[in-house]
Amino acid sequence: MQNRQVERANEVPAPSLEQAVARRSGTQPERASESEDPASSPGESPAKAELGVGQAAEMLPALTRHDIQVLRKAGVPQEKVAELTGSSVRSVRRIEAEPSITALEKPREQRASGPGRPSKATPFREFIVELLKQEPDLMSLEILRRARLKGYDGRKSALYGLIASLRPPKQKPVVRFEGLPGEFSQHDFGQVKVRFLDGTEKRVHFFASRLKYSRFAQVTIVPDESVEPLTRTLVEHFAAMGGIPLVAVFDRPKTVALSWRKDGTVTEWNPTFAQVALELGLGVEVCWPYRPNEKGSVENLVGWVKGSFFKQRRFLDEEDLATQLAEWHVEVNTQRPSRATEIIPAVRLSEERLRPLKVTPEQLALRYPVFVGPTGYVTFETNQYPMPAEAIGIAGTLFLHREHVRIVAGRHEAQHARLRGRNQRASTPALRADHLAAVSGKRAKRYLKRQHLLELGPKVHDYLTDLIHRREGTWPQDVDLLHDQLHRYGKARFCAALERALAAQTFGAEYVAHFLGDSAPDAEVGWIGLVQEVAR
Repeated sequence: MQNRQVERANEVPAPSLEQAVARRSGTQPERASESEDPASSPGESPAKAELGVGQAAEMLPALTRHDIQVLRKAGVPQEKVAELTGSSVRSVRRIEAEPSITALEKPREQRASGPGRPSKATPFREFIVELLKQEPDLMSLEILRRARLKGYDGRKSALYGLIASLRPPKQKPVVRFEGLPGEFSQHDFGQVKVRFLDGTEKRVHFFASRLKYSRFAQVTIVPDESVEPLTRTLVEHFAAMGGIPLVAVFDRPKTVALSWRKDGTVTEWNPTFAQVALELGLGVEVCWPYRPNEKGSVENLVGWVKGSFFKQRRFLDEEDLATQLAEWHVEVNTQRPSRATEIIPAVRLSEERLRPLKVTPEQLALRYPVFVGPTGYVTFETNQYPMPAEAIGIAGTLFLHREHVRIVAGRHEAQHARLRGRNQRASTPALRADHLAAVSGKRAKRYLKRQHLLELGPKVHDYLTDLIHRREGTWPQDVDLLHDQLHRYGKARFCAALERALAAQTFGAEYVAHFLGDSAPDAEVGWIGLVQEVAR
């Protein structure tokens, strides 16, 4: 008998249709004790009860409050409405007396106001509205001063909050424009983190270009966002497009503009970029700072590349990424119509009025100011390139090509293969002989010869270190002979023989000569050996 009573007590009655409607609306019916007047609770003051009901009413969703108002206007009793919406009878009375719900959110000047007494700033609402109508840019401090004269005695934070909610926001229209054939091109750097299929990740930098009229686009993976990748990739993109437009629009990186005023006027251009623009005959525009709306078109180019390529594909490795990028170029330029024009970019490209490219990517040389130091070397990107001894102390210009450098200082000129590492020294037999001939004194010549040998690499450094310690009295003569062998046989043969001598732990010019044997000299020697003999 007791078990049956327990089972009956635990049984949950099936929900009625009205309760199901209430649950679907996101509310739950309150208990009977909670639907009664909260003020009847023992030990609870009327003021506290009224505050609790107000807070409960404020917490009800806007759609539930709207349902309460609709049901009451239809004549549904308050108790029935409270049961359907899961609220108390007092909340129903309170919401019924409120203004009709017309929006899901309150106006922003009312969002911060909660239950309780109104702010001291509220009576000055109309006064502030009239002031802002007459002077929209009037400072909040001045409005506070005038409100004090009108009798406001509250805190400034309350009045400032009301002013902020009533002041009309400053918004300027976004400028969107369509380019004419051959008028504009857009360019910008972007970067994205790519996860390859083997789980490795790499941050990839890319440079994107697009013609404004035809939407013909080019994207290239670059090692970094410095001025050299910018200029070289820019010329390559123009070559792929078939020419250059009148104006190229950039964001404002330091590779383009170094400084500018707030009105957008560039006060200092990057000299390397500016020289390339002059050689190309290209007009340059940059987005103004403090005006983000004007940058939308350029920034959308980067977002478009990320969204249509990087985020839509998966890559096995960097080589696969480059392959898929080439395929993507064919797709977006020759197969798929542009969303902006609904025409394939390659079709519209024929309408572009582009000018011929004055400098090809292979001919492009970036210019950098340099100075020939006291040792006869020019330092660029931590590497050193030799110049004739007569050029010491003369300022010059370094022309940086993709694979070599050319340095001009006054009437002197030298060309070297470009060094890709750091803290390296270039060397040629002709300039070694020139520097040696310019040095006076037997001791100075000997140490210059030793320096020429040390510049050949770490193996020579190790060999000379052991040679000097093992032959303290005769190493100068060995250095003279080793230097002669370098000029007679050339760098490649000399270094190979010296490495064999080092491996055999035989130190001395005679051992290097043994490994050299009677081999013919390298092609680079030529008349340099004769010049060296005359200089000695």
